[in-house]
Amino acid sequence: MRTFIALDLSDEVLEKIALVEDELKKLEADVKWVEPGNIHLTLKFLGEISDEQAVQVKGILDKIAAGFNPFEITLSGIGGFPKLDYPRVIWVGIDKGRKETAEIAKRIEAELEKTGFEKEERPFTAHLTIGRVRSPQTKEALKEKLTSLSQRPPAYNGLSVKIDAVRLYQSKLSGNGAVYTPLHAAGLKLKPVR
Repeated sequence: MRTFIALDLSDEVLEKIALVEDELKKLEADVKWVEPGNIHLTLKFLGEISDEQAVQVKGILDKIAAGFNPFEITLSGIGGFPKLDYPRVIWVGIDKGRKETAEIAKRIEAELEKTGFEKEERPFTAHLTIGRVRSPQTKEALKEKLTSLSQRPPAYNGLSVKIDAVRLYQSKLSGNGAVYTPLHAAGLKLKPVR
């Protein structure tokens, strides 16, 4: 099964991101937009794993999640990777909660590497992917729009989401795009020191 580990967002946040996507879609750029219901804060893409590996990953996530308190993230800004002039990925940024998110991702990376999962080469950057640019057509219009959106607060700016679990998802590709099914939720629940 094809899997990834992620943090969920609230319906309110997803609705506001959808408004920004709708604004960008008017440019008719060659971008594959992520369905708002499929937007997550991805911590690690695992790729194809076996049922046995899935059980192992669930145990690792439970262990890691027990070491963190629930926290809040807030959304902020919009941009493109690798850079705004030539974006291949269009993203929404994370402001508050970036440190906690990065720490959880780092722990997941370290624990999974011990069990044979390949280490991600690129450093972790907390963001939400909302679109993937397929070709450079209308590149200038897209760049201008992203620049203008980054200079005025998008609809979701400052909205907060309480993060109380790390989830393992299965991703199945269908004719209508990817379908994500939650396989496991590891609740954040740091136990008080006595």
